[in-house]
Parts: sequence; structure tokens; C-alpha cells
Amino acid sequence: MRYISTRGDAPSLGFEDVLLTGLATDGGLYVPESLPKFSLEEIRSWRGLSYAELAFKVMHPFVDDAIPADDFRAMLDETYNQFAHKAVAPLVQLDSNEWVMELFRGPTLAFKDFALQLLGRLLDYVLEKRKQHVVIMGATSGDTGSAAIEGCRHCEHVDIFILHPHERVSEVQRRQMTTVIGDNVHNIAVKGNFDDCQRMVKASFGDQSFLKGETQLVAVNSINWARIMAQIVYYFQASLALGGPDRSMAFSVPTGNFGDIFAGYLAREMGLPISQLVIATNRNDILHRFMSGNRYEKQQLEHTLSPSMDIMVSSNFERLLFDLHGRDGAAVRDLLERAQTEAVSIEDYRWKSARKLFDSDAVDDATTCEIIREVFDQNEYLLDPHTAIGVRAARNCRRDDSVPMITLGTAHPAKFPDAVKQSGMGVKPELPHHLADLFEREERYTVLDDDLKSVQDFIASHWKSA
Repeated sequence: MRYISTRGDAPSLGFEDVLLTGLATDGGLYVPESLPKFSLEEIRSWRGLSYAELAFKVMHPFVDDAIPADDFRAMLDETYNQFAHKAVAPLVQLDSNEWVMELFRGPTLAFKDFALQLLGRLLDYVLEKRKQHVVIMGATSGDTGSAAIEGCRHCEHVDIFILHPHERVSEVQRRQMTTVIGDNVHNIAVKGNFDDCQRMVKASFGDQSFLKGETQLVAVNSINWARIMAQIVYYFQASLALGGPDRSMAFSVPTGNFGDIFAGYLAREMGLPISQLVIATNRNDILHRFMSGNRYEKQQLEHTLSPSMDIMVSSNFERLLFDLHGRDGAAVRDLLERAQTEAVSIEDYRWKSARKLFDSDAVDDATTCEIIREVFDQNEYLLDPHTAIGVRAARNCRRDDSVPMITLGTAHPAKFPDAVKQSGMGVKPELPHHLADLFEREERYTVLDDDLKSVQDFIASHWKSA
């Protein structure tokens, strides 16, 4: 399996090198040169497999011979055996043919655990083999940071630096990051928004001279292909649980950076029958404006009750644009360079091709609270604000009531008590027992200005070999 850049001018790489590479040297993102394809008969034969066994079937073609099969199986077993539900990604029924897939049963209560718990093990394996030490640099709008720290804090060959927007994540999200005290764990609160953090990460990957050639950066954001790869699995899991592949499925995905829903697109390209993917966004609705009106235009980023989606530059959208443009890297580069300063559109036939699969909706804070209250009144089931947006978008965009509609439940409601409180139900979501003392734990983080040099100087002076 080889991987190529979405901008066409970087060398192709194998799995190990892609794992350790953030942006390609041409500024693009890596994608597989070709996707594995599974027949309906093969997918059908996977019914009854454990989550880890299914993950091996789906992911092993991407890893290929980079990691021996038995070693990869062991990593998957270790990763998913620590989740708090034996099904790993259980389905909860809201209505006759409407479901929520709970992706928050991992250690940090968010869907990011599915990929980042595995990523830590993959890095440990490859870095030990290479006897190499690296610096992880990532930006988070709330959940990636804690999942990355939890997944990588025990890695012997890693220092991890996570940037989050100062005072723009929930208190639970912040504390999940900043109470992990370790010599190799560094939290940076940037006086800006998530896009500012993400911009600095991308700039640092583009020019790593501040590390003086003594180490290299590794990405944990969803620009890292391994993140996307791991998220493909639960689309197969949901489908098999509800009668797939002999019937098609629809999914509604709360998304800001487009990674989670791009994984669903890939699952379909690999042979899983999916008839509809709903892009569910909040007021930061650049993806909705593109998918509903073929207009991609950055606007002012707003702070909402669903902070993990407070994103205006959706990195993984580039991967879809690459496919929509027939894998023409030069066309993607031109489009995204123009998008830095102006509104852009794609050719109508390309946009209509995307619309055959994708729908979208944008949900404001008031409506988010309304749907949290509505679902609780109907089912005594409590949604976090991101999942609530997914449920509302699913109901607004659903094409066919006979097709199961599955909303990805991306986070535990206890991570967002303010949103639950504003929903006016008088219910307080409790943290699971392993996080019950979270508010008593010591915090450690550094507040820095929205200034690239300040952040790079901090990293250069704090990584282990400095």
C-alpha cells in the first residue's frame, strides 16, 4: 500500500512513513493510492466478529506488511479491550429506525479515542523499531487533545505538545488535558481560536527548522492518515449490527474538520452500502454552505455550545476535494490557495456528484438545547451538544424513512454540562467513575499569545532532548 499527496508534488510513501508524516512536503494530505474493495459476501462474513477482529479486517490492507499481522492484532486487542462497553461502539435506539452510535466509551469519553488509543501504540511500535524520538504537535478544539495525550503519554519515544484555544473549550475538556502530569506532556493555551492553533501547527510542519534538525514533528490531528483509517471501522460495525450489508444505511455525523465523515465516505468507497451521509454543523457552517450552495467561504469563527466543531478551516475536506477533482493535485492546490482570500466554488457537475451522497444542516445553540430537551423528554436519553446537532440534522435531512439513520454520538454529555444546563431539564450529567475526581486534580498548562514564534520557541526549549 502506497500513499500519495492531495497536491500531487510529494513523493509517495509507505505506511510507516505516512504515520510519522504530517503534511506532505507539498502542503497536501496523504491518501491511499488505491482503496481496498470488499464484496458484499466478504462483508457479510464479518457478522458476529468482535470489534477488534472487525478492525483488523478493515484496516489491515492499509497497514499491509509494515506491521506483522499478529503484532497488529495484538495492538487492536489492547486498544479496544480498554473501552468501557463490551460492544465498544454500542447502538442506542431513539425511534423505530433512528439510532445513536455511542462512540464515547473510551478513556476520554470522545470518538477520538478510537483512533488515538491505537495511534499511540502504532507510534510506540514504529519508533522503537527505528530507535527514534519525535515531537508530537497538535491542535485541538476540545477532544483531540485529551485523547492524544491519553493515547501517547506512555510512549517512551515521544514528547507531546497540544495547542488549545484559551478559554474556548469546556472545563471538562480542558482538565482532561491539563491534569495529565508528565515530563513529556505539554499543554499550550493559545490566546486565539482553534483555526489559529491549527494554522500554527500546519506552519510548523511546513518549516521545522526551529527544531534544528534534532527531531521531527508527528501529527495527531486528523491530517494523520492513521486517524482516518481507524474511524472507518465503526461504519462497518453499525451496518453489520442493523442488517448490513444486505440493506443500505444512512449516517449523520457531527463534524468540524471533516475527518469523521470522510471516514464514512471511504467506507462506502470500499464497498459498504451507504445511501446518505449528513454533514451536521453548528453556526460555523462553512461545510454546510458549500454542500447546500456550492460556496466555500471563510467567515468569522464563533464560539458555541458545541466547541469541538468551532472550526472554519476543515482540513480533511481537501481529501474529498481531491477525489471530486479526479485526483488532480494541481486543481486542488489552486482551489485552496484561492480559498484563502476569496469565496470559491467547484464545477457544477462535481458539486452535484457530491450531493448524490452528502446532505448538510447547520444548527444554532438554541436549537441544540431544544433537541437535547426533546430527546430526553421522549427517551430519557441525554445527548451532548454535538450529538444533538447530529440528531437534528438527521431528522431535517433524512431522505428515506425505511433506511436506518445512525447519528454518531461523538462525546459524553458530562463533557458539556453548560449545554445540558441551558437545555433547562434540571439534569446534571455525571462523569464516569474513572474521572470522578477530575475537578480535584492538579492542572498544568502554559498560556501563550497567538504568535507562531512564541509557540515554536516553547516547543524547542521543552522537548526532552532540549
